[in-house]
Amino acid sequence: MNAPRTVVRKASRTAVTNASRTAVTHASRTVVTRASRLGVTLRPRRGRAVLARQGAGTAVLPATATLPEPRRPGARPEPVAPVSAWLPSAPCSARACVDATASATAVPRAVLRILAVLTVTVAGLVLLPVVGRLPVPPRERIIRAWSRTVVRAAGVRVRITGAAPPDGGLLMVANHISWLDIPLLAAVRPGRMLAKTEIRQWPVAGALTARSGALFIDRDRLRALPDTVARIAEGLRAGSAVVVFPEGSTWCGRAQGYFRRAVFQAALDAGVSVQPVRLHYRLDGGPASTAPAFVGSDSLLTSLRRVVSARRLVAEVRVMPVLAPHSCTDRRGLALAAERAVGLPSGPHADLPAHR
Repeated sequence: MNAPRTVVRKASRTAVTNASRTAVTHASRTVVTRASRLGVTLRPRRGRAVLARQGAGTAVLPATATLPEPRRPGARPEPVAPVSAWLPSAPCSARACVDATASATAVPRAVLRILAVLTVTVAGLVLLPVVGRLPVPPRERIIRAWSRTVVRAAGVRVRITGAAPPDGGLLMVANHISWLDIPLLAAVRPGRMLAKTEIRQWPVAGALTARSGALFIDRDRLRALPDTVARIAEGLRAGSAVVVFPEGSTWCGRAQGYFRRAVFQAALDAGVSVQPVRLHYRLDGGPASTAPAFVGSDSLLTSLRRVVSARRLVAEVRVMPVLAPHSCTDRRGLALAAERAVGLPSGPHADLPAHR
């Protein structure tokens, strides 16, 4: 079929086809491959793949079309489909969701905090080879203290309740809001981070992540999923903690995603516990804050500048009870149990992990 624009037809199953560039097919599951010109909204219901409403039956969106989200406290925006099934995405954006923190009076404070964050991060990068040679208990104590220091240097207070098992293989899963989530989870228990390959290119932080033993995934390669799960299971069997954000992307904190189940197969294969952790950011003595959110087209520098400009930010880390090995019969049940533990709304489960 050749047509100057992408046409959406609704038959017994949802199917979106375009012979020139766009290919979106719906079989037993909804799979979105590439949409160079098409903006697609995936609703959290089985068997639904539709466009943002612009008419009954058919709609056409240009390549640059954006779907603004209303800023309503408590409302959960509908997720927008990524350009491939390996790249799940959240609908949150800095313009629609994130609290503004910039002001003229905040500039001196922000500059000092950025310098403090860079100093602590570079010090960690330099000392990592030395710390890595220490026995496990003192090494992990140092890493936990350093991780809290990084967050505190950014002007964010840290409050941790609960504790994770101190040793043995452990799959640590948490909701994902900010780049601050990474040092916060390391402050609970240091572990190997499952991270996208793009993080290698981040200044300073990329080198630190690589040297920490992170497991990198190429999200452009769907066929890499089984190998990724196998590598996670191998690390768990070796007694490491592996840290994963199963939502698939960062969310602003007011809206939340659901846990994708593929990584939970690694815990089942290795026979280790799952440690759910709930992350929440708010103003000290006040409401929830989206200032730390690292969403949409935000760059790391933009997000860092917003965090260090904020006042009275508090990061709350709630370590929930562990889910014992084989407490659930399959990965879907384990993902749902972890969702409930951290208070996420239950949703459809796809086998596609991805990370901001």
